[in-house]
Amino acid sequence: MIPDNAPDMTYVDPPSPAYYEDRLFDISNATLNRDDSLVPYARVRQAFRAAGKDLRTADYLMKAPKGEAVSNYYSLGVLDNYKALLERADVCLKAFIIFEPPVVDPRLYKALPELTAAFETVYVHNTIGDGYSLKGVDLSKLRQLYWPQPRDEVILQCWERSERLDRIVVINGNHIPRKVPHELYSKRIEAMAALAPLGVVDLYGRGWAKWWSRASMWLPYWRNRKTLMSIYKGACDSKYEVLSQYKFSLCFENMAMKGYVTEKIFDCLYSGTIPLYLGAPDIAALVPSNTYVDCRAFKSWSEAYDAMMKITPAEIMKMRNAGRNFIRSEDGLKFYDSLNHVFFAD
Repeated sequence: MIPDNAPDMTYVDPPSPAYYEDRLFDISNATLNRDDSLVPYARVRQAFRAAGKDLRTADYLMKAPKGEAVSNYYSLGVLDNYKALLERADVCLKAFIIFEPPVVDPRLYKALPELTAAFETVYVHNTIGDGYSLKGVDLSKLRQLYWPQPRDEVILQCWERSERLDRIVVINGNHIPRKVPHELYSKRIEAMAALAPLGVVDLYGRGWAKWWSRASMWLPYWRNRKTLMSIYKGACDSKYEVLSQYKFSLCFENMAMKGYVTEKIFDCLYSGTIPLYLGAPDIAALVPSNTYVDCRAFKSWSEAYDAMMKITPAEIMKMRNAGRNFIRSEDGLKFYDSLNHVFFAD
């Protein structure tokens, strides 16, 4: 519930100007709301409006003159704007939310001392410093982040699909990682390169064919480019639709870091596809282990594939049902209700 003493206006700074002018909440925008990524934000805005208050993107705050009434400000990982608000008595810096891991944006973690000094709370994937330094950080300000999910139920037309390819699908864009410990971009390419000769893996996503782009300027890509192109199927309009065509999906996070569990495994559970998971070391504490295959259990990718092929249809159905039950459960709702806990915290 929204606190009774909450201000009438709350602003959220989206991760890109593309979401300005309240486009962060526009679920009718097919480009920005791809795979329903904006649904959690639209849901929060509806809750604000139901309470007679409003939530807008922060570009309106930046353009507005200073006023007497106090407004709340939240940032979705934007470092450039909040400093201009530090001296404004009419703005309360409520929460800074860090979605990206250090492998994507290490600046966010280097800025943690300043962020915890400026904001009432800062949301991170883990509060114990796994993957980043706690030096100079006000630990009392850190909060656990659960990646916001759009659904508390499976996508029935995808989940119920019975005719599926006995293959592994990979849906990821091509990106060059920063050199940080435990990055999994190269591990993802390693797995695809090992599985490709078996003829059992298909790759979808943007940027893989663009050998001239900056994202392709790293050794694992060039070393395996010919193999990657042999399994590449192009981009996809809907992750859910593509996932529903396959029994299994290679589901790797961008980095192995405690608490860092993104939409990737949920996309599989929504679609009824078995995730072959590699990522958060504490994944079993966040998502039940009977809903996915833990790739850490295998010495090689061929061994992983052999084990996968031994999973019976009955066992696959049990895993799919377990995934569906998790999405509906109290633990699953921590992800679905994540933004409610951020914006409606007392």
